[in-house]
Amino acid sequence: MSAVLNGIAKRNFVVVGRVGMDLSPHPPGTRTRDAESMMVAMGGSSANIAAGLVKFGCEAALITCVSDDAVGWYCEAQLDYYGVDRTHVRRIQGEERTSLAVYETRVEEHQSVIYRNNAADFQMTVADVEAVDYARYGALITAGTVFAAEPSRTAAFRAFELAKAAGLPIIFDVDYRPYSWPSPEVAADVLSRAGALSDVIVGNDEEFGFMAGDFAKGLAKARDLATTSAIVVYKMGPEGAVTFSDGQETRTGIYPVDALKPTGAGDSFMAGLLSGLAEDLPLRDAVLRGSACAAIVVSKPGCAPAMPNHEQLAAFLAANPHPTEV
Repeated sequence: MSAVLNGIAKRNFVVVGRVGMDLSPHPPGTRTRDAESMMVAMGGSSANIAAGLVKFGCEAALITCVSDDAVGWYCEAQLDYYGVDRTHVRRIQGEERTSLAVYETRVEEHQSVIYRNNAADFQMTVADVEAVDYARYGALITAGTVFAAEPSRTAAFRAFELAKAAGLPIIFDVDYRPYSWPSPEVAADVLSRAGALSDVIVGNDEEFGFMAGDFAKGLAKARDLATTSAIVVYKMGPEGAVTFSDGQETRTGIYPVDALKPTGAGDSFMAGLLSGLAEDLPLRDAVLRGSACAAIVVSKPGCAPAMPNHEQLAAFLAANPHPTEV
């Protein structure tokens, strides 16, 4: 546990995974089919996590590929805007394209359409991850989507090996997206293997249930992974979370808000959790910070733009000082 926290405390993260473009009908509440204008923002789980960490004063570098076109260039410019190091973001040419998400800023009958056929980020190679000096960083973060296709899958496992060899803890957001995988069976096997190699695992009840092969066994799966991982966070939506660490199980609540949308919560939770641990908050308080960050993001348009900094988090907590009891 101490080695994991020492790595996180360096406040310098290397993040493996995608960056993309998000489009949301404007104003909030508009259905996509009725849209006359769109809000444009950076998206992609890994890029969002990196941006969230930078907003809390950490450093983050992204490893991925983008298409050498206007959408890829937009994503590069957005990474620069948020202060995410893109030294290891490689442009590629060909038929692959940077991911695009069209999602509604509404909860009722919410619609999200994700374009990831021939996704550019899946072209990340072993050479890409071997070009990184992992000793420069304190911890490696990735989200499960990076394992959904080759050559990205093999490259991500190689990044795990190199990071471990450099003494970095592995932080894994399960982030199961069925549309990215060839089959549920492959996904369950690969995500379970990635989890077994990770020091910190964060996922929701459906994701742990999926890895266990039975939703009812998800909590047991999380508990089992905690025997080899320093921290496992089992998120249960409105029912809060269970955190497993050092043989202890800690339950925490959420910060209720009037949500504008369901997207972006998981990425913001991860950024809040890790930045809290980096600031030496007790684990329970860091998990609650993650929950507060998730609440902030679902109550605002956009994902990366909605992620809070210290001042915005403090203002939210002043107005919402008490999470739900569990």
